[in-house]
Amino acid sequence: MGAETPKQFLELGGIPLVIFTLRRLAACPAITHFFVATLPEEVAPLEKRVGQEKFGRPVRVLRGGATRQESVARALDEVSADTEFVLVHDAVRPFVTREQIERVMAEAQACGAAILGIPATDTIKEVKRVAQSRASQTEDVALITATIRRERIVLAQTPQVFRGSLLKEAFARAAADGATASDESMLVERLGQDVHVVHGSERNIKITRPADMELARFYLQQELAGK
Repeated sequence: MGAETPKQFLELGGIPLVIFTLRRLAACPAITHFFVATLPEEVAPLEKRVGQEKFGRPVRVLRGGATRQESVARALDEVSADTEFVLVHDAVRPFVTREQIERVMAEAQACGAAILGIPATDTIKEVKRVAQSRASQTEDVALITATIRRERIVLAQTPQVFRGSLLKEAFARAAADGATASDESMLVERLGQDVHVVHGSERNIKITRPADMELARFYLQQELAGK
C-alpha cells in the first residue's frame, strides 16, 4: 500500500487490522484454535500484542512464508491430524460477521468445502496482455479474448472452510505437483472436490489499497453509529 507498515498492522479505530479481524473471528465459539502466519520479524511483536487480548482460546503466531500458499501450508502443518474442519481467513478482511462465518461453516459441514463469495456486478472480460507502440511510447494494453457471462462469476472471499483431511490432502498434492494457487479452494478443486459458494457481503472487503482503508473507516463509523 505504499507504506512501510505491512497492511495487516495498519490501524483501524486504533487497533491493528490483524487484531481487529481476530476479534471478529473470536465472536464465533465454534472456532477453537487460531494459527496466525506473519512476517518472521513480526512474530515476537504480534505474540506480545495477542497476549494483551482475551480470546478465550489458544492463539499461536507462526512464521509465514513468501506467499499466501506457503503461509497457509505452514499453519496447516501445525493443525492436528484429527481436526475436523479448518477455516482460512484473510487478516485484512476485518468486517466479516459471526453470521457469515457460521453460514459458511454450516455449508462446509454439509458438503466438505465451502467459501464466501459475492456475485460479479460488472461485465467480465477475459484478456491477454499485449504491448503496442503509440507515438513512440510503449503502453501496456490488453486485448479482449472473451466476454464471460457475469451470472456465472462470483468474487471469492474468505472465510474458506474445508474438512481438515481434505485441505491437508490438497496442500500435499500441490506440493508434490509443484502447483500454486491464489486461494485454498483452487487447491481443493484440483482434487475434483466440489466447493460450494455461500453468499458473502460487499462489506467483507479485503484491504489492499489506500482507498480500501478509507472505506474501512467509513464502515467502522457506520457500525459505531449503529447503521
